[in-house]
Amino acid sequence: MVVRQYDEELKYIERIDSHSFRIKKGFQPNMNVEGVFYVNKNLETLMFDELKNACRPGQAGGFLPGVKQIANVAALPGIVGRSVGLPDIHSGYGFAIGNMAAFDMGDPNSIVSPGGVGFDINCGVRLLRTNLMEKDVRPVQEQLVQSLFDHIPVGVGSKGIIPMNARDLEEALEMGMDWSLREGYVWAEDKEHCEEYGRMLNADPNKVSMRAKKRGLPQLGTLGAGNHYAEIQVVEEIYDKWAASKMGIEQKGQVCVMVHSGSRGFGHQVATDALVEMEKAMKRDSIETNDRQLACARIRSKEGQDYLKAMAAAANFAWVNRSSMTFLTRQAFAKQFNSTPDDLDMHVIYDVSHNIAKIEEHMVDGRPKQLLVHRKGATRAFPPHHPLIPVDYQLTGQPVLVGGTMGTCSYVLTGTEKGMEQTFGSTCHGAGRALSRAKSRRNFDYLDVLAKMQEKGIAIRVASPKLVMEEAPSSYKNVTDVVDTCHAAGISKKCFKLVPIGVIKG
Repeated sequence: MVVRQYDEELKYIERIDSHSFRIKKGFQPNMNVEGVFYVNKNLETLMFDELKNACRPGQAGGFLPGVKQIANVAALPGIVGRSVGLPDIHSGYGFAIGNMAAFDMGDPNSIVSPGGVGFDINCGVRLLRTNLMEKDVRPVQEQLVQSLFDHIPVGVGSKGIIPMNARDLEEALEMGMDWSLREGYVWAEDKEHCEEYGRMLNADPNKVSMRAKKRGLPQLGTLGAGNHYAEIQVVEEIYDKWAASKMGIEQKGQVCVMVHSGSRGFGHQVATDALVEMEKAMKRDSIETNDRQLACARIRSKEGQDYLKAMAAAANFAWVNRSSMTFLTRQAFAKQFNSTPDDLDMHVIYDVSHNIAKIEEHMVDGRPKQLLVHRKGATRAFPPHHPLIPVDYQLTGQPVLVGGTMGTCSYVLTGTEKGMEQTFGSTCHGAGRALSRAKSRRNFDYLDVLAKMQEKGIAIRVASPKLVMEEAPSSYKNVTDVVDTCHAAGISKKCFKLVPIGVIKG
């Protein structure tokens, strides 16, 4: 394959405005629509440097740069609108992480691609508020973080402590948070504040392999490793007082807990199984893609439908998983403060997914259309008055939870009408990696990283030193750059900012 010179590549990319660029058709073969990516000055440099490096001779191997991946997705059958790259975008398997794309359900050629959802199906974020203030937590900070670490199983091989047998798992896969509610692990109002009410109705456990179930059974109620975490956070800034108060956030210094996790080995196996089946379906149906990692199947085909039903089961697994950790978090706090979760006002503000494909109705060329929206490393961000968001948030727009890195900060945003028009109601999901895990291990010493955390007054418990280096804040893009870009572009709006004072990681 001929590698174009960097100057040649740039001819296909043009600035739209101060925070977005267009990728013109022709940048990659067979593009059906244009691509777009959102950046500010700092993030722009990262995007273009990545492309420049890929143009150097002998740069074969590894993932393609983010801009190429956005363009390859734009070449998939049935895509409508544009292939969108959000500001936290970085190279991933098939789709870039931070890439969203929508496919027309009315087009028989439209596809579903596991690469557009990711291996950690329904990886997402849940935020709990409390009525505690920083001054209440600081004196017992170490004990509280230790208590959280003791309650929530973490790390690669961690096993859950929520009692589960094979039958329970089948029911949890089908029922999602309704199972957690029945078993007494969540409050009824938790469901109201969860995307899809914590249950995808098209889930079918029969479409899930025994291997996936075997991997998932011991892992329910576990945090896992990688970039997953539970953090005790403090409200540092409030940008939109009214919207924040609707979420129960009344003042700076208020303490919250953020849980970031997904479907663990279960979702990974569901994705792996589907990719094998889809490669066969592509041969049969003569589907061609620019990258074999974009293995896909027609939405209406058996393989497409089987994947969507198995993916929904994995999404339900992830909601049960986050619900189980919510239960354990409430227990840890109640024990430490000799109170009840209710008296501590430990309500779920919201729970969002950022690795999922869902059927939604959107306006395309002035007409409502049913679309299959793939969001990979992208968060749903619906505007005020949208029928799919809870009553409490009808006037503010959907809360969007954007997790940062363990030494920096996280944000809560709200959805906007402009986001609905430009990105099918989607926005960023986090900081987005700037360095690979291997590079991070080479560049950072874990004792240095821990010392920096201590300097900032952050208590940390972590299962593996290697992970501390991989997850060092400097391995990531600046989450404030990412959020400010989304805010400036109008695709979501800043509500409040949280900083960590306690972190537990795998």
